[in-house]
Amino acid sequence: MSADKYHHQCEYKFLKFKRDMQVRDGLFSGYASLFNKVDLGLDIVEAGAFQNSLKSRGAGNIRMLFQHDPNEPIGRWQNLKENKNGLWVNGAINLDVDKGKEVYALLQGGAIDGLSIGY
Repeated sequence: MSADKYHHQCEYKFLKFKRDMQVRDGLFSGYASLFNKVDLGLDIVEAGAFQNSLKSRGAGNIRMLFQHDPNEPIGRWQNLKENKNGLWVNGAINLDVDKGKEVYALLQGGAIDGLSIGY
């Protein structure tokens, strides 16, 4: 399946950043999805939802994209793992590309206040 075809068949869920999101030097970490909480799409993600994908693909094969656009990679995931609360992520935004610099500046300034997952 091509990236574009996959992209159009996905649904997306958005999570606002909590105060525990840490951002520094292009690196950030925090929850990308919380379990058993109603999200902005009025859906609930259950524990175990990411296990199979994480096991089969690993963090290195899941792309960090701007606005889910496969033509706009902005960094790399260093670690993605499920814990009792949800999907914990560590990522590195590429500050050598214009979109990465822009996203990082907006993230630090609070203009970008969340992550969304595609599935």
